[in-house]
Amino acid sequence: MIKIFIVEDDLQLRLLYEKVLKQEGFEIVDTAINGLEAIEKFHDFVVKPDLILMDYMMPIKDGLETMKEILAFDDKAKIVIMSVDRDIKEQALRNGAIGFINKPFSFRYVSNYLKKLIKSQKERTDLNRKNPFKPSLNYCF
Repeated sequence: MIKIFIVEDDLQLRLLYEKVLKQEGFEIVDTAINGLEAIEKFHDFVVKPDLILMDYMMPIKDGLETMKEILAFDDKAKIVIMSVDRDIKEQALRNGAIGFINKPFSFRYVSNYLKKLIKSQKERTDLNRKNPFKPSLNYCF
């Protein structure tokens, strides 16, 4: 089961994401209401989530600032940024996000997208393990 950490400041959306993603077979390990809380909770995880689903626009620290701090602590963290602001997509991907979801969205799309991302990340990791001498070549194809 894919373990997800949800970071969303809007209570209704957070509860909806949690409910629907559970129905789609994901395990929600925790939620956070802002970037600062997300960073604190991420530091405290004994077992890290497979994926962090994070809103961009939040109080205290936005999604990009939060992502940078989490990645500075654990560069293997897998983060997907969500936003209505499509201009953030390039910046998010350039700074370490493995994916970006435009709001509004259908939950069927999000579920399929997250499953594909995790599968592709796992395949990339497996490929790097099989070819430890030239991992950079694995990304060229």
